[in-house]
Amino acid sequence: MYEAYYGLREKPFSIIPDPDLIYWGPNHRLAYAMLEFGLLNSAGFTVITGEIGSGKTTLVRHLLRKLDPNINVGVISNTPHGRKELLQWVMMSLNLPFDEKYSQLLFNFQQFLRDQHAKNRRTLLIIDEAQNLQPDALETLRMLSNINADKNQFLQLILVGQPQLKKLLCSPDLVQFAQRISADFHLKPLSPSEVTQYIDYRLRAVGARIPLFSNEACAEIGHASAGIPRSINILCDTALVYGFASGAERITKQIVDLVIEDKKEFGVFNRSTSLVSKSASGK
Repeated sequence: MYEAYYGLREKPFSIIPDPDLIYWGPNHRLAYAMLEFGLLNSAGFTVITGEIGSGKTTLVRHLLRKLDPNINVGVISNTPHGRKELLQWVMMSLNLPFDEKYSQLLFNFQQFLRDQHAKNRRTLLIIDEAQNLQPDALETLRMLSNINADKNQFLQLILVGQPQLKKLLCSPDLVQFAQRISADFHLKPLSPSEVTQYIDYRLRAVGARIPLFSNEACAEIGHASAGIPRSINILCDTALVYGFASGAERITKQIVDLVIEDKKEFGVFNRSTSLVSKSASGK
């Protein structure tokens, strides 16, 4: 809609995770470094947490692009309940038969890991939205990790989730699980200065030749979004639509204010919560 008007090859602020448009700020670099560290150093468990829309899934997708082809990968994006359902989803994610009794599933999974290890192949399991896992499901994952023998790392697990996952893993009932975590990182919101850099980077990445957002507009977006990338994308995308509709050459603070006011009116956005809650922004 507005791409041709502003000289852009594609939309720069889609809310769909796009590894091609990652803004490599300090926090995202560190989070990705911990993902790589956990993978390369045979960590049993790696945990990445962050607010909704902070960029966790985008980093995981970038990691998936870079993986060695000798690594089997299973990705689970929902929340299985109960140990059998969890193991069934693990098997499905690895394209293995899953319609068996629990004991048979467990035996088949163990045999699969050993067979793959004999072929010099590792297996990586990634669970997104892991904050929704029940303690018994986490305990099941810990038990699955016991398949690893001595220095032989058959199975590695990456848990990705919202801040509640951190609280869950600090539970006294999960001490044994927490002791298995070799690498972890909490992805923080972008700082005000990073918001401006983020906006400019995304625009340049799709062909913008000049900064399309004024400094004041960027500052207002940074305040309203609390530094959460997905919230920044929502505001910037809508602001570009408003700018196109009004024939504006650049996005000003006045346009951004209008976007915010309209979203408040229709109940999508509340300035008091800044697209995310104050607690989510750490304020």
